[in-house]
Parts: sequence; structure tokens; C-alpha cells
Amino acid sequence: MPPALRTTGMRDIDETDRQILGLLLDDARRSWRDIADAVDLSPPAVADRVERLEEVGVVRGFTVDVDRTKLRGGTPVLVTVEAVPGTAEGFADELTDADRVEHVFETADDRVVFSAVVEAGDPLPLLRTVGDLDDIREYDVSLLRGQDWSPSVEGVELALTCDECGNTVTSEGESERLDGDVYHFCCNSCRESFVGMYEDLREGADG
Repeated sequence: MPPALRTTGMRDIDETDRQILGLLLDDARRSWRDIADAVDLSPPAVADRVERLEEVGVVRGFTVDVDRTKLRGGTPVLVTVEAVPGTAEGFADELTDADRVEHVFETADDRVVFSAVVEAGDPLPLLRTVGDLDDIREYDVSLLRGQDWSPSVEGVELALTCDECGNTVTSEGESERLDGDVYHFCCNSCRESFVGMYEDLREGADG
């Protein structure tokens, strides 16, 4: 018996959500009680909000913030790669999954900027493992003395994309849980179309 489907209406991020995100960014180990006291909610209400933020993909996990200056095992560098037009996105995706790569940014002009920890400050062995060197026009390396990661959630709003048509999902949109994954839709018509095709494919696979 496949898992039951659940449909929920969409709700944009409000100021309380932003406060919760800010507190988690400052210290992901905070207890629900500490956060609840700070935002004037109950701990279960905070847990529900964080669960919703996880479901829509705003919160993707709780990680450890490692200070590389306290560890040995390579040299931290910042690398700027000028890629052949049309290849930057794929190159950035490969870097995201690579060991020793910490942050990856793709610019609008086909440049990829990433921080990593490499042997002797040389990123070339790493670049050889993540893509075709022919797709790299040139690259520049800077040694990092330190780094700080401080993302801001001030004034942010949800920017979800419909999994059926690709349009922006507004507060009128809907979400659907299918086999443990949550999908987002701009309208009920897109949701019904996607779910219908999903169920047809699942029945075909089971048959």
C-alpha cells in the first residue's frame, strides 16, 4: 500500500519564521525552548514552523561549523574559474559534490567561485577530478587567511518553483507529499496533473 498523499496550502515566510531562521543560523544547536522564548511561541509551535521550513526546502539540515584554522590537512583557497560558456552550471554541480569543497558560487558571466582545502594550495588536482579541463578557460587562486559565513534572512520571502509548469509558487499555491518527497505547485490544476502522472508512472513500475 503506497503512503497516503497529503495536500497543504502554501504560506509565505513571516517575520517569526525569519526570526527563527536567524536564531538557527546563529546557533543551530539551540533548543526549541530557547527559540520559543525568543519569539514568544511554544516549543511545539517552533518545531512545527521549522518542520514546514524543512518541507519547502528553506532549511536543508543542521550542520557543524568547522573552523579550518584549528585543523591540519591542506591549505584553504578561494578559486575563481572562468568556464567555457554553457558549462559553468554543470561544473558548479560537480564541485558541490566534491570532497574538500566548502562553498560554490556560479556567476551570470560563466564564472564559478569556490572555496576548498587543497594540498600545497594547488587546486589543479581537484579540478581534474570534477570536470573536463577543456571547459576551463583560466582560473585564479588566492590563499585564504580566514573565512566567515553569515547568510542573512532579513526581508526574505519564499521563491518556490512549480514542479509541473515552472512558474513561481505564490501563497495561492499548494504542496503535495509523494512517497516521502514534497512537491510544490502554483495551482490545483498543476498539482492534479503532476500527481496523476506520478501515480500512473508508479502503477506502471509496480505492474
